[in-house]
Amino acid sequence: MTQHTSNRFRLSRRGFGAGALGLGFTLAAGPVAASAIVTSGEGLIEGEVAVPTSDGAFPAYRAKPAGEGPFPVILVTQEIFGVHAHIQDLCRRLAKQGYLAIAPDLYVRQGDVSAMTEISQIVDTVVAKVPDAQVMADLDATVAWAEGDGGDTSRLGITGFCWGGRIVWLYAAHSEALKAGVAWYGRLVLVGPASDLRPKQPVDLAGELKAPVLGLYGGQDQGIPLETVEAMRAALKAADDPSQIIVYPDAPHGFNADYRPSYREADAQDGWTRMLEWFKSHGVA
Repeated sequence: MTQHTSNRFRLSRRGFGAGALGLGFTLAAGPVAASAIVTSGEGLIEGEVAVPTSDGAFPAYRAKPAGEGPFPVILVTQEIFGVHAHIQDLCRRLAKQGYLAIAPDLYVRQGDVSAMTEISQIVDTVVAKVPDAQVMADLDATVAWAEGDGGDTSRLGITGFCWGGRIVWLYAAHSEALKAGVAWYGRLVLVGPASDLRPKQPVDLAGELKAPVLGLYGGQDQGIPLETVEAMRAALKAADDPSQIIVYPDAPHGFNADYRPSYREADAQDGWTRMLEWFKSHGVA
């Protein structure tokens, strides 16, 4: 356990109240665009749940069909903005496809980003302090919880966006149970040297993936240079790994974020279709 334990997480040892995740959008995400998609919870069981660990419970958002299970499980790893309204909606969209989709709050020990107004504040005060090892352990705990909630973890997938896209690659190198992953515009190479918190990057792990990953990237992404995408492709090829990377030439970073100006509807819909096909073709259905 990292020493950066927030009051918010300490409260979870006694049980956090309803709404710890919030229902809206993180303030730093900016004004909500008219294109924002809102998926109904009709026919679903959805809302906030508590995932236990050895040192306390953390909140997660879970959506699943209301009918009989067990359901294949999809872990949904958050954007830099946390488990806000967009990530929760993505879980409902996956639940409409027959999945138990669950997005754990992977920042909870370091802080609450929902009321932060600047991306730099989120990065400097919270994200920079989140250890990869902690995230892997919390995802494992989420899988164990999902199995007791009607999830069939023999059909386990993961998808993530932005910050969570990088986590998809790392979890594919970590989990023996994972069947497939889909990483949406997650960094492959981080700026700066390795650290105890982030000892390896996706490009370092291309030869260690235990499950195939579909990477979805934007050709106009100013934060993820195309040369790093090509470096990952080359590393996967050298490792004879079946993972694939798709680049949408005109898409910026966050092209699936329908609530932001970066949204590109056609590319987002194509990526969503490819994601569902990827999961189905790798036994996550």
